[in-house]
Amino acid sequence: MRTSNLTLRMAAAAMIVLAASACSSSDSKVETKTEEELPKVELQQVFSQNVPQIGEYTATVEAFKTNNISSSTPNRIKSILVDVGSKVAKGQKVAVLDDANIEQLRVRLENTRREYNRALQLFEIGGGTQQSVDQLKTELDASQRQYDNMVENTILTSPIAGVVTERNYDPGDMTGAQPILTIEQINPVKVIVNVSETDFTKVKKGMKVDINLDVYPDETFTGTVYLIHPSVDANTRTFVVEITIDNPAGRVLPGMFARVTMNFGEADHVVIPDRAIVKQPGSGNKYVYIYHNDGTVSYNRVELGRRIDNTYEVLSGVANDSKVVISGQTRLADGVKVDVIDKNK
Repeated sequence: MRTSNLTLRMAAAAMIVLAASACSSSDSKVETKTEEELPKVELQQVFSQNVPQIGEYTATVEAFKTNNISSSTPNRIKSILVDVGSKVAKGQKVAVLDDANIEQLRVRLENTRREYNRALQLFEIGGGTQQSVDQLKTELDASQRQYDNMVENTILTSPIAGVVTERNYDPGDMTGAQPILTIEQINPVKVIVNVSETDFTKVKKGMKVDINLDVYPDETFTGTVYLIHPSVDANTRTFVVEITIDNPAGRVLPGMFARVTMNFGEADHVVIPDRAIVKQPGSGNKYVYIYHNDGTVSYNRVELGRRIDNTYEVLSGVANDSKVVISGQTRLADGVKVDVIDKNK
């Protein structure tokens, strides 16, 4: 009987030991499983540095000035003295219209001038009236204006030095809605860009900018800020800047595609690897996971500046000396605890 009880006690003790061992093994597996479930991430510490502040824009080259040559009243074209591609000087005669009415107006003007002079002489010696003199003076001024206007609209001249870029009529045609000629000033030429309002105080009249043209891929032209428009578009939050390019050889032509680069100096900003950036689906927002000392990460929205090789300038959202996640972002969320991969091991 004693042997039987001893055997039972030994069996019970063995069962307790086995149960304890099983529990210990189970707890170990739970702990291991919990550790394995933590997202594994790779970190990189980031710092601020001086970053060139560059503005890059695209534009189309335009003529500095464009003049449409036409008559203020319909008239028949007698002759056109230039053609498309012709270079013209300021004040050069470019077209002549029918002048049949000019002679009549000239005779009328001379007759009115003689009548006025006689009335003025008569009044000065005591004859005639001031009213007659004033009336003839008014008629003389009106005749002079009519004659000058007819001459101006019969012999057409170019108000600028430039190149003829369009001709819409031939001699014998009647003038209509279109201009007879279009003349463009192409030395200098200009480009017009829309600059962010945040850079309004940085753009100065007379500052130099770099301009690259696709047609001359290995050459950089120098442009000069000529005009800064004094208002900001409320919809786009941009303002207009006009830039001129000296063009004495006529190599830069209206219509060419241009890339404009403005240098606004340097600014001290944090720079992060492009691998750290997470794009939010369905929006243009960009985020970065930042690691904290408690082992968790936060999901920070960032505003990016320039791309520099394989890094980005950060305008806001990441503090200097932060540690950012550069791999393993797919399993992360705001506030999640992570397991950091040590690449040095």
